[in-house]
Amino acid sequence: MRRLLALTAVAIASTMPMRSWAQTTEVAGVKFANTLQVGNARLQINGAGVRYKVVFKVYAAALYLTDKAATPEAVLASPGPRHLQIVMLREIDANELGRLFTKGMEQNAPREEFSKSIAGIMRMSDIFSSRKKLMPGESFAVEWVPGTGTVILVNGKPAAEPIREPEFYAALMKIWFGPSPADAQLKEALLGRAAVQPGGAS
Repeated sequence: MRRLLALTAVAIASTMPMRSWAQTTEVAGVKFANTLQVGNARLQINGAGVRYKVVFKVYAAALYLTDKAATPEAVLASPGPRHLQIVMLREIDANELGRLFTKGMEQNAPREEFSKSIAGIMRMSDIFSSRKKLMPGESFAVEWVPGTGTVILVNGKPAAEPIREPEFYAALMKIWFGPSPADAQLKEALLGRAAVQPGGAS
């Protein structure tokens, strides 16, 4: 009887979806928590993927929202806090990354939105220039907090005062979700339209 009960338990467990057990989603060896607390809000992972440059993995990224979103418009309209976590997979010049971000914003944001982001771009450039380099395993995040603005975190700590202009946040996010994203496959992955394995390699 005990053996029968044990076999029955194993059979039931094997039919349960892996996501119900997993606490993390792993991408390129980086484990992202499936949920994240920002203030009083509990966010869930929307998608995760890798930014490639040619054939090289540059960073892994994960997007967190209060509710699932499958389009760029839904991401930017998502209520409550939003969090984009980036973990470096290779050494990169921080100044160069800052310049690429600025270029990505200019290419994707409407002119008026970009012009209203200039002050925020200057502050973001100061953050990157002070870092010199970002090494493998180091992280930064872009966090939108309603009533506060955009918080840029480096290795989990706020790197500067929040940037309050909503235009800056919208323009910054369009680096990944605009019509000419930094990496089209990463865009699909962050929108949850590409498969990742909870707790396993992607």
